[in-house]
Amino acid sequence: MDLDELADRLEQSADRVGPEINRTVQQKARLARALIRERASGRPGPNIITGQYVASWRIEPFSVPDGGGATVGTDAPQGRRLEYGFYDMTDSLGRHFYQVPRPHVEPAVNELSPEYEQAFHDACDRIFGS
Repeated sequence: MDLDELADRLEQSADRVGPEINRTVQQKARLARALIRERASGRPGPNIITGQYVASWRIEPFSVPDGGGATVGTDAPQGRRLEYGFYDMTDSLGRHFYQVPRPHVEPAVNELSPEYEQAFHDACDRIFGS
């Protein structure tokens, strides 16, 4: 390969960086949401009663230069309380609680974390491989 061919390949690869990174991030965000929902559907996580809490988990994609990002979260008021517990506290109605934590986000993130690095290695292979 001569320098002209290298320049052409790098030019072609540069056009693929943003879309490929965004695709990888969105794919991992969907997987994170699925794992969180799975763990929020019964023990050792919280019990599922109506399904509203599990359904409240969503993905908010956003743009960044040469790629994309995503926030996975819920605005359900019980989210933090379920994840971290509620020990020896009084709520706004004067009720006293000892609620044990039912972690579902942290275990999902911990399970998915090792896969992130490999996913971006694979993205680089797709960007620069062809």
